[in-house]
Amino acid sequence: MTRPDIAARRVLGACAALMVGTLTLTGCGGDAKADDAGKDGGQSAAKSSTARITISAKDGSTSASINATGVKVSDGRLTDVKMTVAGSGQAVPGAISADGSTWKPKEQLERGTKYQISATAKDSGGRPAAANSIFTTVSKANSFIGTYTPDDGTTVGVGMPVSFTFDKTISDRKAVQSHITVTSSSGQQVVGHWFGEQRLDFRPDDYWKAGSKVTMKIDLDGVQGANGLYGTQKKTVTFTVGRSQVSTVDVSTQTMTVVRDGKTVKSVPVSTGSAEHTTYNGAMVIAEKFPQTRMNSQTVGLGGEYDIPDVPHAMRLTASGTFIHGNYWYNKGNPPFGREGTSHGCVGLADVQGAQGDTTAKWFYDNSLIGDVVVVKHSPDKTVSPDNGLNGWNMSWSEWTAGSAV
Repeated sequence: MTRPDIAARRVLGACAALMVGTLTLTGCGGDAKADDAGKDGGQSAAKSSTARITISAKDGSTSASINATGVKVSDGRLTDVKMTVAGSGQAVPGAISADGSTWKPKEQLERGTKYQISATAKDSGGRPAAANSIFTTVSKANSFIGTYTPDDGTTVGVGMPVSFTFDKTISDRKAVQSHITVTSSSGQQVVGHWFGEQRLDFRPDDYWKAGSKVTMKIDLDGVQGANGLYGTQKKTVTFTVGRSQVSTVDVSTQTMTVVRDGKTVKSVPVSTGSAEHTTYNGAMVIAEKFPQTRMNSQTVGLGGEYDIPDVPHAMRLTASGTFIHGNYWYNKGNPPFGREGTSHGCVGLADVQGAQGDTTAKWFYDNSLIGDVVVVKHSPDKTVSPDNGLNGWNMSWSEWTAGSAV
């Protein structure tokens, strides 16, 4: 999952841009007029410039956009624009458009920073105009961002939802949801669902169609999500849905059947949760993949039952700590795979320490994508909660759409 920031593609968008009234300064001359009109030495009346400069961030404003701040001119061409960090004088690079009508900074501005813009222009008659603005961009305290998944340009499994987690509580959920649109080249209807006040997921009725392209348009620039709290992201993200792979774990037989594009490609023995620590039922989406990772029982609310620093081929299925992973510490004289559940709720596959062997766990890891679905059935446990990981597929379509704010 990606957290947006200034340098990366992730955090884009801005606080509402407030349009300042046109500021116009003219060259010298008031109403100077020839004493003798028509004589060679006479002067025509001096005229004000018709160029009108508009700086999007109003002078004195304290919640200016970090993305949409810029300069425009009508009835003229911009001749020079200087933007600096107020106080330090550090220059902010930018460029005037080819037709001279606009200027924009080259990079996203910093939040909670005071800037100054000075702009000049000329009208068709060469008469000058100027405008200035000193303003402060929206602060972190008065703005919100959403960490989202999947990333732009990625290829994911058919179960991958679009998921936003906002860093602040959203009270106007309708305003925020209506400024995020998710569409698929497959034509599937995509609807958002709120899990509380800080998480918004999008999914179609059924899994995404294999090979489809999904486009997410984030237009939270200036959207008020709560009292005095404005969005700061504006970006279009696209990702590709890969081949379909849904793997079903049958706890009653301790086997997993891997189905790809409608055809069974492999059936492998597994060891699910023990009688004391059962595995959740339901559809669970692979959210993360780790060649090796540490697993400590205390991090999932247990005692000191285990602390394994190098669990191989681990793939996260729930936020609460359910993984499908390799197991090298099993009893070699009495392997549990295909026979009995011995884990603390995870789904284990035969593996070797170091994650280097040609094992069942390695095969499954290498053949899995983020967003692939693992379905567990016939476990004595309950069905996994839809918000425990990326597992909204465990809600009916009517339940899902009931959680939409638009």
